[in-house]
Amino acid sequence: MRYSMIRLTDVKKTYSNGTEALQGISFTIEDGEFVFLVGPSGSGKSTIIKLLTGEVEPTEGRVMINGFSMSRISNRQIPYMRRTIGVIFQDFRLIPKKTVYDNLSLAMHAVGASAKEIQSRIPYVLDLVGLAGKEQRYPDELSGGEQQRVAIARALVNNPSTIVADEPTGNLDPSRSLEIMMLLERINALGTTVVVVTHERGLVNHFDKRVIMIADGVVAGDGMGTYEVRE
Repeated sequence: MRYSMIRLTDVKKTYSNGTEALQGISFTIEDGEFVFLVGPSGSGKSTIIKLLTGEVEPTEGRVMINGFSMSRISNRQIPYMRRTIGVIFQDFRLIPKKTVYDNLSLAMHAVGASAKEIQSRIPYVLDLVGLAGKEQRYPDELSGGEQQRVAIARALVNNPSTIVADEPTGNLDPSRSLEIMMLLERINALGTTVVVVTHERGLVNHFDKRVIMIADGVVAGDGMGTYEVRE
């Protein structure tokens, strides 16, 4: 079942060094939404990403990810939860000595996909992101924009219900950034929930999407349209 929903309810997060990253965050992202999560450095965006991927647990409150309660999830359930989420990073995180095909097949092997599934899924996903025919290229043979497309393909390859993109255009020039965001919009149109964390005001304002503004560990705004993102 690919139904997805993210719900944070009165979530607080205090790290062991005393840093209060989140001070009572509540929001819901429904199945099929495209949402920008914005805010200045230190606002709590990175902590929210870590909560969504199960890297950290909330100090207080409740985090529900695609039917899993992150406060009660067992170690055995975490891999199943993570299969429902594909994560895209700013720095691509590709394995340089492996081909595009091998970078993607590793992600599928990690969740127990069969050789037949891998052989049929990878060409489909590469075609979707505009990299058909580049299976045997190595990351250093690709442009930055193409490397990010590989990273998006890797996030999609296990057919997650949700994509979380953490500053996906941070290392790209403006034209490549717009291309990547339009690709994410197209993936969303196919039914995948997309959450994009960014500080790039121009990109946010280019798309008429829901924007959740985080500031000082709380939700400072939530609505459709544009927001003046403070640097």
